[in-house]
Amino acid sequence: MAHDTRKNEIYRPQFHFTAEKNWLNDPNGLVFFQGEYHLFFQHNPAGREWGNMTWGHAVSPDLLHWRQLAHALSPDDLGTIFSGSAVMDWRNSGGFQTGSEPAMVAFYTAAGSHAPGGKRPYTQCLAFSNDRGRTWAKYAGNPVVGPRSPSCRDPRVFRHEPSGQWVMVLAEDPGRALSFHVSCDLKNWSCCGQQDGFYECPDLFELPVEGQPGEARWVLHAADGRYRLGRFDGSTFTPETDKRPLDFGPHFYASQTWSDIPVQEGRRIQIAWLRGGEYPGMPFNQQMAFPCELTLRPTPLGLRVCRWPVREVASIRREGRAWHGTVLGPRMNLLAGLDGDLFDIETEIEPQGAHSIALRLRGEEMRYVVPDRRLKVLGQSVPIALREGTLRLRVLLDRASIEIYAEGGETCLSFPFLPDTGDRGLELVTRGGEARIRTLQVWPIESIFV
Repeated sequence: MAHDTRKNEIYRPQFHFTAEKNWLNDPNGLVFFQGEYHLFFQHNPAGREWGNMTWGHAVSPDLLHWRQLAHALSPDDLGTIFSGSAVMDWRNSGGFQTGSEPAMVAFYTAAGSHAPGGKRPYTQCLAFSNDRGRTWAKYAGNPVVGPRSPSCRDPRVFRHEPSGQWVMVLAEDPGRALSFHVSCDLKNWSCCGQQDGFYECPDLFELPVEGQPGEARWVLHAADGRYRLGRFDGSTFTPETDKRPLDFGPHFYASQTWSDIPVQEGRRIQIAWLRGGEYPGMPFNQQMAFPCELTLRPTPLGLRVCRWPVREVASIRREGRAWHGTVLGPRMNLLAGLDGDLFDIETEIEPQGAHSIALRLRGEEMRYVVPDRRLKVLGQSVPIALREGTLRLRVLLDRASIEIYAEGGETCLSFPFLPDTGDRGLELVTRGGEARIRTLQVWPIESIFV
């Protein structure tokens, strides 16, 4: 078997998705079918910078090991291929199915301002596949939603079973509003309302409330990751909360959740573009965040959407080390002697007399300042309250990213970063007094490349 050279690329993420080469941004068309997670993505097939927007395509059996396939959708006279979504048409309501399996149907924005043959308006189009996403045909009747506003885009389509119809959420002029549309056949759409104050790349889905059988809320969010909770009846979203961030870092962007994950699994899985990273000398540019399962949890501050790394990550952990009930003094480094560039770290710490607690990873430090109740890392400062006097953190460290999940995923921060290539060490230290490590588990992670 040939050795995969991506394992040796100095800034290539080893368990986050990256394109084999060239530019990548928004995840698109997330859909699950016949044991495969499909990840389409904004891709420039011709260079490392943004442009020539095309849908790249990769599949995975486990959200970890991805196989990049041929490009799915390429620019045409209507425009380049901007973001959108995909569904399985189980009832053949669109009439696209030709074999025994349901058609996979993708919705995307034809970005007319970038049309190869001259500027056109932005419109919403569809394409379909009858071979599990390997080849695609664009619908001859495109566009299915004509010009609405100068840059209306990013159709998010899903089936709303209670009302027996398909729903499309569209971003109107970015920053202004989201509009809602309904259809019975995926081809003819009517507008039924809007929600102000959201940006591009919308998503809308329902989550059950943990510990409250029969209770659920709908989650509406857009590209910047800020969400509202509310009720949705198939045409109207009624908000019940103000907007709140899914991630407190500046890099988590254009997230989307997978459609058609089997109901019996009970999982809502999300992935985002981890924008803004730098990867000097690499054949690729940009990466995805790590896939997370979303839950809706009651907290002292109300209902919160929580993010937690998908359980599949445990399959690439190597044998780790664990500490329980250890006292950490100011001159101690509990992780002395450990080094590497890929880790999954989970800890519960009682600060006790410590003024601050710092975890340093490859030259980057995250510091929890106890009197301020704030976590400071890579230029961000986020409030995190102690629960029962304990700080709970989980950290995923890849070759070019740090992702932090506090209090079971209630507060998250995701960062691309350029590590100090000469520093592979780990440190866990305190200042100003002792802390008690209730639990600490450190698992090295194996590369997905062989």
